[in-house]
Amino acid sequence: MFKKFNLQETMSGQNPVKSSVVRGIRSKLVEQFPGLEPHIDEILPKKVNLIQIKCKDHFTLYAIDNEIMFFQHFSDPITPTLRLLHQYPDILPHVRADRGAIKFVLSGANIMCPGLTSAGAWLPEENIPEDTVVAVMAEGKEHALAVGVMKMSTDDIKSINKNTGVDLIQHLSDPLWKTRLD
Repeated sequence: MFKKFNLQETMSGQNPVKSSVVRGIRSKLVEQFPGLEPHIDEILPKKVNLIQIKCKDHFTLYAIDNEIMFFQHFSDPITPTLRLLHQYPDILPHVRADRGAIKFVLSGANIMCPGLTSAGAWLPEENIPEDTVVAVMAEGKEHALAVGVMKMSTDDIKSINKNTGVDLIQHLSDPLWKTRLD
């Protein structure tokens, strides 16, 4: 999603978010990502200076202290960035890709079902439904290497085992990962 993203070229404006809107964002985030609830006061304090950055192509970025924390495309749900996921690794459900998929994920490719079901890969026992935002871990690595959206439920991935399993939104070394507001 951010393969050709350049903040300076795409930014159309930025403004502070009102505290009443921040409260609404906090409640939506906790509702959508239950793993955020224990950390929401650290991530989005009640009296925070949250900046909304509007970009071309209907992207909205949310930043605190010059660090992009969340993003949103069109009216999709607000999603945590990979950088935030590294600080709070338990806020999203995890799936793990095998070693063979790592180089493709780092180049921005979606993850195919065999990369999630082969030896070295891992899917949780509890079913993760389709359209759920997940952290993509890599075999043998400690931190997430991508954020993606499940294109099939984990039960379907295990039984069908073909086609795209996870659509990548953001990955390590993509332009959003490298962007700072300093």
